[in-house]
Amino acid sequence: MIRVLVADDHHLVRTSIAHLLNDEPDISVIGEAADGEQAISQARQLKPDIILMDIRMPGIGGLEATRKITRLTSDVRVLVLTAFIEEAFAQRLLEAGAHGFISKGSQHDEMVQAIRSVFAGKRYISPDIAQRLVLFRIDSTDNPFDQLSQRELQVAMMIVNCQKVADIADRMFLSPKTVNTYRYRIFEKLDVHSDVELTHLGLRHGLVDGFSEAE
Repeated sequence: MIRVLVADDHHLVRTSIAHLLNDEPDISVIGEAADGEQAISQARQLKPDIILMDIRMPGIGGLEATRKITRLTSDVRVLVLTAFIEEAFAQRLLEAGAHGFISKGSQHDEMVQAIRSVFAGKRYISPDIAQRLVLFRIDSTDNPFDQLSQRELQVAMMIVNCQKVADIADRMFLSPKTVNTYRYRIFEKLDVHSDVELTHLGLRHGLVDGFSEAE
């Protein structure tokens, strides 16, 4: 039996996926998580085989949660659940320990196939995501977010997901002053001057759901 944890901040998405997967004879959804912190906690407690991980969630988000979970144990395999992703961000997720990417627009049968493939030790990338990554490699210019350190990228993702400095500080166990230092460093590196400009840049480069210049 393949034990699956579903991590997504949308309750309807989580419950729908769980309902569909539980109909499979060899898959059991053993838990759900609404943010990155819950995903880490549930991974520790429940020890799933596979985590379906949304990357854009409140708190530390799917990227940092993936990194922390794969550091905890090599037995858990993370399958990233996403609507859109750029090559540079996909590379960071692979480096963090992700085993593949499944599109939120995928059919049920493909999700089941992806889970079984990753459980068997293989990598899986949805065809539509694979096509986007190939086109991105051919056509796009450099992603400005590549300039950021891992911690700066984490702070940037939380800002573009509308989290306040005090909340970011609490979740990252930092002082608000330190978070603001990261924030202004991000602004300088990316040549933006406000959270709004940073969010627009994040939208164009796939850090938040929305439009993309590649679409």
